Amino acid sequence: MKLVKSLLLGSVAGLAAIAGAQAADLPAKKAAAVEYVRVCSTYGEGFFYIPGTDTCLRVAGRVRAEYRYAEPDTRFDDSIGFRARGRIQLDSRTATAYGLLRTFVRFEITRDTGVYNSVPGTVTTSPDVDQAFIQFGGLTAGRAQTFFDNGDLDTQSFGTIRWSDQPNVNLLAYTFSFGNGFSATLSLEEPRFAGREALASSNGLLAGERAPDVVANLTYSGTWGSATVAGAVHQIRSIFPQVDTEYGFAVTGQATVNLPMLAAGDALWLAATYADGAAAYLGFGDEVQEATYNLNDGEIDTTRGWQVAAGLRHYWTPDLRSNLFGSFARIEYGSNTAFANSDFDEWRAGTNLIWTPVSGLDLGVEILYANDNPRAPGVRTTDSWEGRLRVQRDF
Repeated sequence: MKLVKSLLLGSVAGLAAIAGAQAADLPAKKAAAVEYVRVCSTYGEGFFYIPGTDTCLRVAGRVRAEYRYAEPDTRFDDSIGFRARGRIQLDSRTATAYGLLRTFVRFEITRDTGVYNSVPGTVTTSPDVDQAFIQFGGLTAGRAQTFFDNGDLDTQSFGTIRWSDQPNVNLLAYTFSFGNGFSATLSLEEPRFAGREALASSNGLLAGERAPDVVANLTYSGTWGSATVAGAVHQIRSIFPQVDTEYGFAVTGQATVNLPMLAAGDALWLAATYADGAAAYLGFGDEVQEATYNLNDGEIDTTRGWQVAAGLRHYWTPDLRSNLFGSFARIEYGSNTAFANSDFDEWRAGTNLIWTPVSGLDLGVEILYANDNPRAPGVRTTDSWEGRLRVQRDF
């Protein structure tokens, strides 16, 4: 019996030794190397390398809660409104042999009630592709800030003051850099219409689009601030083939001036624009008409207007700042048009106080006064007040 047990144990030990020797001869599979996320400091704070690539990415966003009071004209009008806005944005950058390759996407969704809507008593939810563009060397393609405006100009106002308003538009542009802070841009941008829907429904003025707005600028950026001069050409087509197509234009000068001698972060900004047949560049949107028919000859009469705006940002402490801002604008229609008695002057002025208790969090209040002065005899001047409370977190 003992002999049998000894033989069995010996056989098991031999088999285990053979199996172990064969396993040792098999190729060993190495564990995959762990690739950790690395910080990318080339393009500023918040960027990191996408693992396995040489592309740097920054994820950012914003949440804004805003509450607004606006003086009503009638009992039918809303006087209060609530706004909630969420933003998510992605910024990727890759260095190439041809220059920087950048893609930028910013999505926003806004929920508005009350005075934020044109129709009293309504609630709207508005998804928006605020920006989505590609930059490759000097090329910019997609939806980005118009090149009619100085990109450094930041009014930091909650409400509306009249100027080009830095809208985001669909465009195709090329920027030439000359060195020493100078650059120039030529941009084809989606047409910016003023009062297009109102004109189409009332007198059928506008026909379909045939040409983009052509925008060109010259910009200088330095340690003291920046300055831009720009112009835009805008096509106006009548729905009637016998009426000649007109071309409107707008020109602007905009500048920012840093004022570190007052306090760190202080700055002054200025903007002035003249438009003839391109009133959308004054920041009025559908509140004015860019052109009307001459009642005598049936031809197109372009609307003329101009505006000046300015603002000052001052830091009382590193965490507490104020903005003081205002604008004046004038709109003039043709003397032989249906809008002949609709000329007006408008000025707006406001101020706010913003506290930043921690980085990225703004708590602000603002008050804005607007005065609308029609130039027609016997039409009274109107004025209004509005106030806003804003809570905003950027990350």
